Amino acid sequence: MKNFSFKENSLNQINEQKFGLEKDIQLLTESNMNKVFGLEFVKSEYSLNSFRIDSLCFDLRTKSFVIVEYKNTKNFSVIDQGYSYLSLLLNNKAEFVLLYNELMDKSIKKDDVDWSQSKVIFISPTYTVYQKESINFKDLPIELWEIKKFENDTVMYFPIKANQQTESINTISALDPTILTVSKEVKTYTESDHLDNKPTNIIEIYENLKLETLDFGEVVVKPNKQYIAFFGNKKNIIDVVIMTSKIKVFINLKYSQIDDYKKMVRDVTNIGTWGNGDCEFVLDNLEDIDYLMSLVKQSYKVNG
Repeated sequence: MKNFSFKENSLNQINEQKFGLEKDIQLLTESNMNKVFGLEFVKSEYSLNSFRIDSLCFDLRTKSFVIVEYKNTKNFSVIDQGYSYLSLLLNNKAEFVLLYNELMDKSIKKDDVDWSQSKVIFISPTYTVYQKESINFKDLPIELWEIKKFENDTVMYFPIKANQQTESINTISALDPTILTVSKEVKTYTESDHLDNKPTNIIEIYENLKLETLDFGEVVVKPNKQYIAFFGNKKNIIDVVIMTSKIKVFINLKYSQIDDYKKMVRDVTNIGTWGNGDCEFVLDNLEDIDYLMSLVKQSYKVNG
C-alpha cells in the first residue's frame, strides 16, 4: 500500500511509522473503541484466573461481550489464544456481568447477555501468512484487524478477510477440548443462517438490496442472531430481517429525521424490534428497491 498527499497534481509519499509499544496501540484503540468498532469500552487490563484481558468491551447491538487483544509481535497463536479467552469468559459469566454492572452503572442479568455471540478481536500492525490462514473458517468467533500509522498523523484499521469460509471450526474441535467446549455455546452467524430455506424470490430481493447498499462505499455486512447488519464507519446503516414472504429493513434513523415522501416507512419508535432505528420498511418486491435506497442513503450519510 502506498499513500500520498497531493497538491497541484504533485504527489508526496506518506510513509508508514512503526508503533513503539503494544501499549500505544491499546491506549489509542481504547480511547476510540466506539468510533472504530462501535463497542462500549468496559475495562482495561482485567485479570482473572491467571489470564489478563487487554480490553473488555460490550456490544450493545448484540448484547454480548467482546474481548480485544493487542499484539506488536508475530509470535502468537490466533486460535489457541482466542479460544482460551472465550473459555475464560464462558466459565466466569457471573464475574463478567458483575464487573460490567459495577463499572457501567447498569443492572443487567446473566440471562440478558447473548453469550452465543461472544467474540475475540486481535489488533496488530502485521500478521504472518499462517495467522491469516488460521481464520479461514466460516464460524470462527475471532477477528483479525491490522492497524497502520502514518507520518501525517493518520491511522488506519482494516479487517483481515478470510480467503475461504466453507469449512467449520468444528472439524478440528475434536482435537482440542477448549475449542469443543466453546463451540457448543458460541456461534458465529452467517448470511446463510438467515437465507437458508427462504424462497428464491426473497433471496433475489436480498441480494439486490445488499449489492445496492455495498455500492455506497465503506459498508460491512455483519450477520448476527437476529438480523443482518450493514455497518458503516460509525453505526449500523440498516438492519435486515429476512422472512418467508418479505424482508423487514430497519433504517437507523429517528422517524422525525427521514424524508419519506411516499409514506412507506412505519414508525416503530415505541415498538420493540430487533433492528436499530425507528424506521421500518417492508420490502417484498424489486420495484420498491430504488425508493428504499433513497431512504438508506439518508442513513448512510449519518452513520456511514
